[in-house]
Parts: sequence; structure tokens; C-alpha cells
Amino acid sequence: MRGTAEELLGLLRDWDAADDPAPLSVDTSGSTGPPKRVLLSRAAMRASADATQARLGGPGQWLLALPPTYVAGLQVLFRSVRAGTPPVQTGDGIAAAAARLDGDRRYLSVVPTQLVRMLHSDAGSLRRFDAVLVGGARLDPVLRSRAEAAGVRVVATYGLSETCGGCVYDGVPLDGVRVATADDGRVLIAGPVLFDGYDGQPALTAQVLVDGWLRTQDLGRLDGRGRLEVLGRADDVVVSGGVNVPAAAVASTVRDHPGVRAAEVVGAPDDEWGELVVAVLVGDVPLDDLRDWVGDRHPRSWAPRRVVPVEALPLLPNGKVDRVALQRLAAGAP
Repeated sequence: MRGTAEELLGLLRDWDAADDPAPLSVDTSGSTGPPKRVLLSRAAMRASADATQARLGGPGQWLLALPPTYVAGLQVLFRSVRAGTPPVQTGDGIAAAAARLDGDRRYLSVVPTQLVRMLHSDAGSLRRFDAVLVGGARLDPVLRSRAEAAGVRVVATYGLSETCGGCVYDGVPLDGVRVATADDGRVLIAGPVLFDGYDGQPALTAQVLVDGWLRTQDLGRLDGRGRLEVLGRADDVVVSGGVNVPAAAVASTVRDHPGVRAAEVVGAPDDEWGELVVAVLVGDVPLDDLRDWVGDRHPRSWAPRRVVPVEALPLLPNGKVDRVALQRLAAGAP
């Protein structure tokens, strides 16, 4: 979908009221590769929006802080349609926008980077919300603890464009959604929120939609209570010197270093090692110190062999980390 928030809101109102509308066509973010167009039926979008508001305690008024053309921002608008409440945009900042909310219940959806910035600029405004949904990327436990210590009611969400956005809240699937893991550890999702397929790509659709289950690219596990823990992407493994290095686990450890403000870990091609483990980070930490830090907590073979310092991690328009750009930085490409 294309257009301003106001234009899309009007289109969504008409779409929700239509007799038999065609599915929405929504671009994926392209954070790990070429974007695709996902087809989302009205039934799936309604199931997602209604189950979300039921889980949060009832319909409410939403603050739009995400691009409205991607699924997370689009869902903020569609939940507003379903709730019959006018959304408010953050064009003039979180404090001014939050002050304009007058609904009985107030909700906000952000990515982790936005939460960091909002905590720094105006944590008080975040306390006005009955729930602050954080998705689109892994929510660092330290960041969550900071937010909760400031009185912010955080809900960590997991989902994809193919599931109409977040469908698992704090590890628990929304009503009607089922979650399982395959033999290879991939997260499987079923239920009324699933997409109809990729626009013009039936073969790709058949690869990921199997017997009513969406086969994701994410690895996960279910704890004893059936809660989902997402461990990282199946393709987020760096094979260095014949050793499989889980990039997400190494990145989490790198972020714990007191000299690091933000970091991601990716692989870079190398003639000797096959791939090098590379830390792209905001901070000033010598490579040897970082290798010792990681080696003290994981196998030494997991430690980064290259550090790329940056002023800020590259982000996509929707706030997600741009992993394609990260890989270019790791490889030394301009």
C-alpha cells in the first residue's frame, strides 16, 4: 500500500466496510534481502487486530510512530479502524503527541531503537500508555528492564508481515494463533492471521506455507509453559573455520561490553576462514579486548576477528537494522 497516514486510514475504513474486498498488498521490510509483496486478507487483518486489542485489555487509541506503509504501522491504523478511535501521529514529538491522546486506553507500537530514544528524551510520556508494544527486532533484556524501571508497560511482540504483524506477545500466541518448532528449530506459525501468499510468487509461497503452517526463517524454542523464545534467524549463522557461530548470541554478548552502545554481528567472506565473524558497533573497544570479552563467555572460536566502528547502526525506514548494509560494512564495501 502507498500513501500518507491519512490517505491509508481512509482506504482502510472503506476496505473494512466493503462487501468482498481484495487482499492488501504490503511490502516486507527487506531487512535481510529483496523485499516481497505479502497479500493480507481482510479476515486475517481483522483476526490480528481484534486479537491484539483483546490481549491488551480492550480497544484503545493508538499513537502512530511507525511508517504506515509497512505492516506494523498499517496495523496501528487498522486497529484504530476496528476500535473506532482516531490515531494520533508523532510528527511533533512524543510528548506533544501523547498529550493529544484522549482515549480511555492508550497504545503505542515501536521498534527497540525508538524505545531507546524515547526513554532518553521523554520517559514520562511513555508512562501515559496502557501498553507499549516493542517489535521488529530483538528486545534486549537490559533495555526492557530500563523501560520497566521507568514505569513503562512494555509488551515484547514477535511476528512477520506474513502474520499481519505481531502475533506472539511476551512469548504467548494471540488467541487463535498456534506456534510450534520444526525438527531443525525453525519457528512454525498457524492460525487465522496467516497471509494468502506472495504476490506473483507461487513457488516461494509453497515453500513457506506447508499444511497450514508458516515456516519462518527464525529459530526458537518453547519453554515448559509453552512460551516462545526466539533465538535468532536460521540464516544468522557465521561459518568460520568450519565452526557454526550463532551471530545473535555473539552480538548479545558484545552489547553487554561497557564500551559498546549498540552492536550487531555478521559474517564477511574470507579466503582463509570462509567467513570472518565481524562486530559492527557503536563504541570504542579494541579488537583484542572484545575477543577476550566474548571468549570468556563463549568458545574462543566465536570471538569477532574484525571490528567495524560506526557512528550509528544502519537502519531501514521502519527502524529495523539493515542487515544488508551491515554485511557491506563488514566486507569493507562502500
